[in-house]
Amino acid sequence: MRNTLRASLRRAGIYTVPLLLNLFFFISLQATETLTWQQCLDEAKKAHPDLYSALASIQQSEADKRITRGALLPRLTSSLSAQESGSTEKGGSSAPVYSYSLSAQQLLFDGHKTSNMISSNEEAVKAARQNYIAVSGDVRYALRAAFTELLKAQDLLGLTREIADRRRMNVRLINLRYNGGREHVGSLGQARADLAEAEFEVSRAQRGLVLARSKLASALGRDAHTPLSVRGTYSTARMPPGIPSFELLAKNNPLFQQLDLQRKAARYDLKAARSDCVPELYLTSSIGRGAVDRVPFDALDWNAGVTLSVPIYEGGIGRAKVSRAIAVVSQRNAEEKSGYLRILDTLEEKWKNFLDAFQMVSVRKKNLAAAIERSTIANAQYSNGLVSFNEWVIIENNLVSAKKDFLNAEADLLIAEAQWIQAKGEWLDG
Repeated sequence: MRNTLRASLRRAGIYTVPLLLNLFFFISLQATETLTWQQCLDEAKKAHPDLYSALASIQQSEADKRITRGALLPRLTSSLSAQESGSTEKGGSSAPVYSYSLSAQQLLFDGHKTSNMISSNEEAVKAARQNYIAVSGDVRYALRAAFTELLKAQDLLGLTREIADRRRMNVRLINLRYNGGREHVGSLGQARADLAEAEFEVSRAQRGLVLARSKLASALGRDAHTPLSVRGTYSTARMPPGIPSFELLAKNNPLFQQLDLQRKAARYDLKAARSDCVPELYLTSSIGRGAVDRVPFDALDWNAGVTLSVPIYEGGIGRAKVSRAIAVVSQRNAEEKSGYLRILDTLEEKWKNFLDAFQMVSVRKKNLAAAIERSTIANAQYSNGLVSFNEWVIIENNLVSAKKDFLNAEADLLIAEAQWIQAKGEWLDG
């Protein structure tokens, strides 16, 4: 009776454990958030901190422009003071004395110094906007790379499990042949070693999946790294016909545009520095009273006139500012040329890599088809004793490698396409 009960419990355990594992896996799937590529794009646009940082830079540049433009507007100042004096002698105190005034000042001429500074600020604002586009392009590439890595990790986990199941079946097959005296212990040991490696690959793929989920959450700008999965394919846009114009793409790249705008801003700064030695002319006026014992508004003093400010000697500060501005212009010119050449090289390199990856997918697909066909034939031949274990295991290993190589080639194509898009200067909204 007890033996029967134990046997029943063992049989129940055999069926209960898989059911519990399947239930846990189902619950995990329910708790996993599945995202498409478009959903990732939409979320990154709203939440990524790098975009907020670049946007803040634009706002700072716009504020600098408003600050500089304020020099062209009238300046109004008002003052009110009350003073009382006295002495320690008896009756030495006096009534309070009041003074008040309202003054206005308007810049009439400063040798176009302020207007050049405003033009420089305008170029700085445009450069900040180009920087935002460049940062957005970097965010897009990082997001696409993380999306592809998770997509690949999901498929790799399924592939490694498939390989492990195949290795497990091979162990059972070789074990039967070994027990029947048709295979030696070395073959059985090799099959078990291949199974152990396949099970390790499954464990590593599971850990890689966890890491890929975390990277995608960071690429989205999320603080909490909740379980994620992605839904998508490895298809890419059709290859554009012919060779693109790398020179035109380089000049339209936001990084080059930013360098060009910084060069223009430096030229305006040089003009402003040279205007430091030019006299400044202001229109001034004021109204008020001073040194009275009350605050009357029926009788006010006023004056109006012009003020000419001529710099005579400032210890060489003006010349030093001009020299510095000239050096900055030279630096910006060199940086623009260097940046153009660097962008041009990057475009050609990423285009070449994109073509290589596109063609490699076709090659790997044909290799996989051939490996599957060879494996099917070899399995039948090995079962009938027509090929040796060594020949058969080589074909099996080639099949495993072909499946992994094809998956890697598909993922590499998506990454190569993302790098090409980034090199062109496309961004999240582009």
